Amino acid sequence: MSTHVFDTGIALTATTDGSFTGHTSPAYANMVGPFGGMTAAQAMNAVMLHPDRLGEPVAFTVNFAAALAEGSFTVKARAARTNRSTQHWIIEFFQDDQTVLTATAVTALRRDTFSAAELEMPRVPAPAVVAPTESKAPMQWVRQYEMRHLTGSMPRLWDGMDSGSSLSQLWVRDADLRTLDFCSLTALADVFFPRVYVRRPLRVAIGTVTMTVYFHANSGQLSRTGSGYLLGQARAQAFHNGFFDQTAQMWNEAGELLVTSHQLVYFKE
Repeated sequence: MSTHVFDTGIALTATTDGSFTGHTSPAYANMVGPFGGMTAAQAMNAVMLHPDRLGEPVAFTVNFAAALAEGSFTVKARAARTNRSTQHWIIEFFQDDQTVLTATAVTALRRDTFSAAELEMPRVPAPAVVAPTESKAPMQWVRQYEMRHLTGSMPRLWDGMDSGSSLSQLWVRDADLRTLDFCSLTALADVFFPRVYVRRPLRVAIGTVTMTVYFHANSGQLSRTGSGYLLGQARAQAFHNGFFDQTAQMWNEAGELLVTSHQLVYFKE
């Protein structure tokens, strides 16, 4: 059994009624509650561990109904429908008999077909020549990743001035090296700092409401990527009336587009 901090964090225990129990991870603590990427990875793991699973993940949506309190939780995952090559999942998290998270996933048996990526990886310096990002952020989860920002890191000066762009580009991987899989890629899809902080450095309350991840790689590609760096790119498309979105992409060092994600975030001024 792996002792990697990520594997310890996503660990779930099967119960006699078919559900799982898990626990929040202090190593992935955020300002309020756990890092959303870790919580999403725990939900993904409930599907990956389920004995009824067909195929591999192709799409995953997680809705954060409430911040998880520190401690244990119950996960219920069920296949709502199974077709010949696709399977549709419903996942729920409970604490104190209250729903704190809902999610859906689609798994599928992939077939060899025409394949092409229209979105090419940006031309950027190699990770070896990009300095590691120094962060004094108090969130524990940040320490679990090695980040090398090319642009759009957490602000150093919180002056509230509109920069005109929310673009972030960075090389990233687990600080304690670990081979990539669907659970860790799910977490990495949420590794970007809030777009509102990048666009306008002002400390405001934020919280992800919903996040969708689309997987463009199979397990073989993830295994070949190994513990290498991923190039992540994220930007907002609009900030409006207390909400902003984020669209993101991640490539491996070979230039393969592994995952795209979209999320909606609440902010309060």
